Amino acid sequence: MTAQVVAFWALAAVAVASGVAVFVTGSMARATFALLASLLAAGLTFLLIDLQYLSFLIIVMMVMEMLIMAVYMVMYMMNPAGLMPMTMVHNRRGAVLIASTVFVLLAVGVLLTPWPARRGAPPPDPTRQLGLSVMGPRMLVMIIIGVAILATMVAAIVLATERGRYDSAAQPGPGGGRGRAT
Repeated sequence: MTAQVVAFWALAAVAVASGVAVFVTGSMARATFALLASLLAAGLTFLLIDLQYLSFLIIVMMVMEMLIMAVYMVMYMMNPAGLMPMTMVHNRRGAVLIASTVFVLLAVGVLLTPWPARRGAPPPDPTRQLGLSVMGPRMLVMIIIGVAILATMVAAIVLATERGRYDSAAQPGPGGGRGRAT
Protein backbone atom coordinates (compact mmCIF):
# COMPACT_ATOMS: atom_id res chain seq x y z
CA MET A 1 0.00 0.00 0.00
CA THR A 2 1.28 3.41 -0.91
CA ALA A 3 1.37 6.36 1.47
CA GLN A 4 -1.35 8.03 -0.59
CA VAL A 5 -3.73 5.09 -0.09
CA VAL A 6 -3.01 4.99 3.65
CA ALA A 7 -3.59 8.76 3.90
CA PHE A 8 -6.87 8.46 2.00
CA TRP A 9 -8.23 5.73 4.29
CA ALA A 10 -7.07 7.59 7.42
CA LEU A 11 -8.76 10.81 6.26
CA ALA A 12 -11.88 8.85 5.28
CA ALA A 13 -12.02 7.29 8.76
CA VAL A 14 -11.63 10.70 10.41
CA ALA A 15 -14.33 12.20 8.16
CA VAL A 16 -16.81 9.42 8.89
CA ALA A 17 -16.07 9.24 12.63
CA SER A 18 -16.37 12.98 13.14
CA GLY A 19 -19.46 13.02 10.91
CA VAL A 20 -21.06 10.48 13.22
CA ALA A 21 -19.94 12.57 16.21
CA VAL A 22 -22.02 15.47 14.88
CA PHE A 23 -25.16 13.49 15.66
CA VAL A 24 -24.13 11.75 18.88
CA THR A 25 -22.64 14.69 20.80
CA GLY A 26 -24.86 16.41 23.28
CA SER A 27 -24.25 20.06 22.38
CA MET A 28 -24.33 22.35 19.37
CA ALA A 29 -20.78 23.60 20.02
CA ARG A 30 -19.32 20.09 20.03
CA ALA A 31 -21.36 19.19 16.95
CA THR A 32 -20.00 22.28 15.18
CA PHE A 33 -16.40 21.34 15.83
CA ALA A 34 -17.04 17.69 14.92
CA LEU A 35 -18.49 18.90 11.62
CA LEU A 36 -15.42 21.09 11.12
CA ALA A 37 -13.14 18.08 11.66
CA SER A 38 -15.14 16.05 9.13
CA LEU A 39 -15.01 18.80 6.53
CA LEU A 40 -11.28 19.40 7.09
CA ALA A 41 -10.61 15.70 6.50
CA ALA A 42 -12.64 15.89 3.29
CA GLY A 43 -10.72 19.00 2.21
CA LEU A 44 -7.38 17.32 2.88
CA THR A 45 -8.28 14.43 0.56
CA PHE A 46 -8.06 16.89 -2.34
CA LEU A 47 -4.34 17.20 -1.63
CA LEU A 48 -4.01 13.53 -2.50
CA ILE A 49 -5.06 14.21 -6.10
CA ASP A 50 -2.85 17.30 -6.48
CA LEU A 51 -5.62 19.88 -6.20
CA GLN A 52 -3.90 22.14 -3.69
CA TYR A 53 -5.96 25.22 -4.57
CA LEU A 54 -9.29 23.47 -4.20
CA SER A 55 -8.13 21.88 -0.95
CA PHE A 56 -7.11 25.31 0.35
CA LEU A 57 -10.49 26.77 -0.66
CA ILE A 58 -12.44 24.00 1.04
CA ILE A 59 -10.41 24.22 4.23
CA VAL A 60 -10.56 28.02 4.48
CA MET A 61 -14.27 28.15 3.63
CA MET A 62 -15.17 25.43 6.12
CA VAL A 63 -13.13 27.00 8.93
CA MET A 64 -14.78 30.38 8.31
CA GLU A 65 -18.23 28.82 8.01
CA MET A 66 -17.89 26.96 11.30
CA LEU A 67 -16.52 30.07 13.03
CA ILE A 68 -19.50 32.08 11.79
CA MET A 69 -21.79 29.33 13.05
CA ALA A 70 -20.08 29.47 16.45
CA VAL A 71 -20.49 33.26 16.60
CA TYR A 72 -24.20 33.03 15.84
CA MET A 73 -24.53 30.21 18.36
CA VAL A 74 -23.11 32.43 21.08
CA MET A 75 -25.45 35.25 20.06
CA TYR A 76 -28.74 33.41 19.62
CA MET A 77 -28.64 30.16 21.59
CA MET A 78 -30.66 30.17 24.78
CA ASN A 79 -27.96 28.23 26.58
CA PRO A 80 -24.43 29.61 26.78
CA ALA A 81 -22.58 28.91 23.54
CA GLY A 82 -24.58 25.79 22.78
CA LEU A 83 -22.80 23.79 25.48
CA MET A 84 -25.90 22.57 27.31
CA PRO A 85 -26.95 19.00 26.50
CA MET A 86 -29.54 18.64 23.78
CA THR A 87 -30.52 16.13 21.16
CA MET A 88 -29.32 16.81 17.65
CA VAL A 89 -31.90 14.60 15.96
CA HIS A 90 -35.65 15.04 15.96
CA ASN A 91 -37.91 12.21 14.75
CA ARG A 92 -35.11 9.64 14.95
CA ARG A 93 -37.00 6.87 13.12
CA GLY A 94 -38.01 9.15 10.26
CA ALA A 95 -34.48 10.54 9.97
CA VAL A 96 -32.95 7.05 9.87
CA LEU A 97 -35.50 5.91 7.27
CA ILE A 98 -34.96 8.94 5.02
CA ALA A 99 -31.16 8.85 5.34
CA SER A 100 -31.03 5.10 4.63
CA THR A 101 -33.29 5.44 1.61
CA VAL A 102 -31.25 8.31 0.18
CA PHE A 103 -28.00 6.40 0.78
CA VAL A 104 -29.30 3.27 -0.99
CA LEU A 105 -30.62 5.31 -3.93
CA LEU A 106 -27.33 7.18 -4.32
CA ALA A 107 -25.26 3.98 -4.04
CA VAL A 108 -27.44 2.24 -6.64
CA GLY A 109 -27.17 5.30 -8.88
CA VAL A 110 -23.37 5.34 -8.62
CA LEU A 111 -23.08 1.63 -9.33
CA LEU A 112 -25.56 1.50 -12.23
CA THR A 113 -24.59 4.72 -14.03
CA PRO A 114 -22.62 4.18 -17.24
CA TRP A 115 -19.82 6.66 -16.53
CA PRO A 116 -18.18 8.16 -19.64
CA ALA A 117 -14.57 7.41 -20.52
CA ARG A 118 -12.05 10.18 -20.02
CA ARG A 119 -11.43 12.33 -23.07
CA GLY A 120 -8.35 14.47 -23.47
CA ALA A 121 -5.55 15.05 -21.00
CA PRO A 122 -5.61 17.09 -17.81
CA PRO A 123 -4.12 20.58 -18.02
CA PRO A 124 -0.44 20.92 -17.13
CA ASP A 125 -1.32 22.84 -13.94
CA PRO A 126 -4.77 21.73 -12.74
CA THR A 127 -4.61 24.00 -9.67
CA ARG A 128 -4.16 27.16 -11.77
CA GLN A 129 -6.84 26.09 -14.23
CA LEU A 130 -9.28 25.36 -11.42
CA GLY A 131 -8.54 28.71 -9.75
CA LEU A 132 -9.25 30.55 -12.99
CA SER A 133 -12.43 28.58 -13.50
CA VAL A 134 -13.71 29.11 -9.95
CA MET A 135 -12.75 32.74 -9.37
CA GLY A 136 -11.70 34.27 -12.68
CA PRO A 137 -13.36 37.66 -13.13
CA ARG A 138 -15.35 37.38 -9.88
CA MET A 139 -12.40 37.90 -7.54
CA LEU A 140 -13.40 41.49 -6.67
CA VAL A 141 -16.93 40.37 -5.77
CA MET A 142 -15.54 37.64 -3.50
CA ILE A 143 -13.25 40.14 -1.73
CA ILE A 144 -16.15 42.53 -1.12
CA ILE A 145 -18.36 39.72 0.18
CA GLY A 146 -15.57 38.57 2.50
CA VAL A 147 -15.19 42.06 3.99
CA ALA A 148 -18.98 42.35 4.40
CA ILE A 149 -19.13 39.01 6.24
CA LEU A 150 -16.25 40.02 8.50
CA ALA A 151 -17.92 43.37 9.29
CA THR A 152 -21.18 41.55 10.08
CA MET A 153 -19.39 39.18 12.46
CA VAL A 154 -17.61 42.02 14.29
CA ALA A 155 -20.84 44.04 14.56
CA ALA A 156 -22.79 41.02 15.81
CA ILE A 157 -20.22 40.33 18.54
CA VAL A 158 -20.14 43.99 19.60
CA LEU A 159 -23.92 44.24 19.75
CA ALA A 160 -24.27 40.90 21.56
CA THR A 161 -22.10 41.88 24.53
CA GLU A 162 -23.82 42.68 27.78
CA ARG A 163 -22.59 46.26 27.80
CA GLY A 164 -23.71 46.98 24.25
CA ARG A 165 -21.92 49.16 21.78
CA TYR A 166 -21.60 52.14 24.13
CA ASP A 167 -19.61 50.27 26.80
CA SER A 168 -19.42 52.44 29.93
CA ALA A 169 -21.36 55.32 28.33
CA ALA A 170 -24.53 53.25 28.71
CA GLN A 171 -24.20 53.29 32.51
CA PRO A 172 -26.33 55.86 34.38
CA GLY A 173 -24.35 58.98 35.14
CA PRO A 174 -24.59 61.37 38.08
CA GLY A 175 -28.14 62.50 38.68
CA GLY A 176 -29.64 59.31 37.16
CA GLY A 177 -29.20 60.34 33.50
CA ARG A 178 -27.06 58.64 30.95
CA GLY A 179 -23.75 60.42 30.97
CA ARG A 180 -20.55 60.15 29.02
CA ALA A 181 -17.63 58.18 30.37
CA THR A 182 -14.68 60.33 31.35
